[in-house]
Amino acid sequence: MDLDKKFDLITRNTKDIMTKEELRRILNEKRSLSAYYGTAPTGPFHIGYLASLSKIFDFGLTGIRTKILIADLHAALDDLKAKWEELDLKSEYYKKCLELAFPWENPPEFVRGSSYQLDKEYFMDVLKISTFATIKRTIRAASEVCRMKNPKVGELIYPIMQALDEEYLRVDIQLGGIDQRHIMAFAREYLPMIGYKKRVEIMVPLTTSLQGPGTKMSASIPMTHIKIYESEESTRKKIKKAYCPEGVIESNPIIEICKFLVFPVKGKIKIERDEKHGGDLEIDTYEELEKQFKEKKIHPLDLKNSVADYLIENFKKVRKYFDKHTDILKELGEEFF
Repeated sequence: MDLDKKFDLITRNTKDIMTKEELRRILNEKRSLSAYYGTAPTGPFHIGYLASLSKIFDFGLTGIRTKILIADLHAALDDLKAKWEELDLKSEYYKKCLELAFPWENPPEFVRGSSYQLDKEYFMDVLKISTFATIKRTIRAASEVCRMKNPKVGELIYPIMQALDEEYLRVDIQLGGIDQRHIMAFAREYLPMIGYKKRVEIMVPLTTSLQGPGTKMSASIPMTHIKIYESEESTRKKIKKAYCPEGVIESNPIIEICKFLVFPVKGKIKIERDEKHGGDLEIDTYEELEKQFKEKKIHPLDLKNSVADYLIENFKKVRKYFDKHTDILKELGEEFF
């Protein structure tokens, strides 16, 4: 694959990159690249996480090796979104969801944060950065990711550790949502102060809530998201009620699921319709889907049915696993059902 094709695959469906010039340079200079995506095991694992994860498929097509960081210590540092005694259980739950969520041909490497973040060298680097970073700067870095109601010291340590993860995971690229931008900028500013290189930072959009514009999918609000092991009945019900005005592309969660999940992973979508409404339709590119939907050639209900079918089929392994292991969900708590 030539450099331009690799660049286009890596950058498609992204919101921001720091910087595209640096990405081109390392693609040109290095035979193989590595990246990491971090997720803190806090609330129920839902489809809002998957816009970032689907980029790993694009990375794989270009030869980029990806590590997925189960950031267990971060989950506690963020105002105890996960309690210390819950970290083992929630970390294993997230890992299982990630392993089963996609038809991985070349599975990413899974790394748990506490496996290296408690080492002496890592902690010394946390202290080093803390001598350069001001409280104001770390608050700004953490402001869109951590709860920050009444900022705790742990929430200020959070961005310092995330910056260092790039170095200790030995990667060239960090992948995350656009809400991570301030932390990624923090990493690029402070890593060189203690002798480490800046990394390329790739950010994807946040998925719009199923309820529509102005909100993101939230683990704490059930009707905004779908857990990846949710029942077929519940999945269809939530998709049927989802915001999806005819002909509207902007902030349309059903369209976004197609753009950031269906096409990157499956490469096509099949829309089943009766002959009266044009018969079945198979679309091979997101651009064609957007064009036809915008021109009102595809009815929202037909698209919703196809998206529901995709989600149910794609996540059947996760659903089957947790149907057999309801004890795990019971131990995690009611919100995980």
